[in-house]
Amino acid sequence: MSTATLPRPLRLGDLEVATPVVLAPMAGVTNAAFRQLCAEQGAGLYVCEMITSRGIVEGDKTSLAMLTFAPNETVRSVQLYGIDPVHVGRAVEILCAEHGVDHVDLNFGCPVPKVTRKGGGAALPWKSTLLGEILTAAVKAAAPHGVPVTMKTRKGIDDAHLTYLDAGRIAQDAGCAAIALHGRTAVQHYSGRADWDAIAQLKDAVDIPVLGNGDIWEADDALRMIEETGVDGVVVGRGCLGRPWLFRDLAAAFSGDIVLELPTLGEVAAVMRRHAELLGNLMGEERGCIEFRKHIAWYLKGFAAGKDVRSRLGMVSSYAALDELLGRLDPTEAYPMAELGTPRGRQGTPKKVSVPDGWLDSREITAPLDAAAEDPTSGG
Repeated sequence: MSTATLPRPLRLGDLEVATPVVLAPMAGVTNAAFRQLCAEQGAGLYVCEMITSRGIVEGDKTSLAMLTFAPNETVRSVQLYGIDPVHVGRAVEILCAEHGVDHVDLNFGCPVPKVTRKGGGAALPWKSTLLGEILTAAVKAAAPHGVPVTMKTRKGIDDAHLTYLDAGRIAQDAGCAAIALHGRTAVQHYSGRADWDAIAQLKDAVDIPVLGNGDIWEADDALRMIEETGVDGVVVGRGCLGRPWLFRDLAAAFSGDIVLELPTLGEVAAVMRRHAELLGNLMGEERGCIEFRKHIAWYLKGFAAGKDVRSRLGMVSSYAALDELLGRLDPTEAYPMAELGTPRGRQGTPKKVSVPDGWLDSREITAPLDAAAEDPTSGG
């Protein structure tokens, strides 16, 4: 990609994101500590873990506790999930007026069965009128505060029930500032390859900015997606698991600079220690170390760290124990080249999508949705 074709800053209403990269919310991962770590590495828009609109409106303590932002988060971005236009609108008003949120993203991509079987998540865009009502309510509530609203979705429920082009039109008509498309159907979950052609089709179909999501494992993948699809920015999810320096590489690539060398195991260990420290600052040392355990396999993927060290790292509950074990790693070990460009995190296989009885018979709602569809499980 030549300098002349380097991506421009991403504009979401009055909000400008200099590096057109968005961190995808991932449940149990993208808390304030991880977002701060990623922002220390590079630049972009870092979105809070998904929160349910009902949780915000009803003042649920767990939901409100998720509205924690790191010191370096100058832009407060929150992903909201809901199935009821009234609750979504009220939640957006609360986020903007009481929590200083600068950007709201609405999730319509979650493929988890306990969500879709009640009509939520990736199943909801099939009900086109309801989707429009939810988006319109959110945009209306955010407008007085000058806060842009975006949406994230998938291609559809399955190949026979695609919704992404309709969703793009509906988002544009509702006044959304952008739409992000994960190039998989709900049936695919995280399996197979993302359909970048569908992302390109959506870009051609709407006038608002389009963000592409799916199979961005390296900075070169992001540049290639923009080159091939014409999207205005990219959404990065699993590719940054155990690799927060991916945002450093993305910022460098998007500014036309040479991507820095891959970290040695010693440099990876330093990032691991910083991650654990940030988690400790957020929730206390012991709990932070315990929370950090889930990240260890991602950080050490492909390295020759011994089985005993890996096993004991998976049981750390203090900085002292973590430091002692990280000190056993060979700091000079080179980054495992075989891991570059390969999938990270969950993948699995295609799964049948559960939806309410008769859901696919009509694009309109014929019965009230179950409030239990507002499940805190994130994904998309």
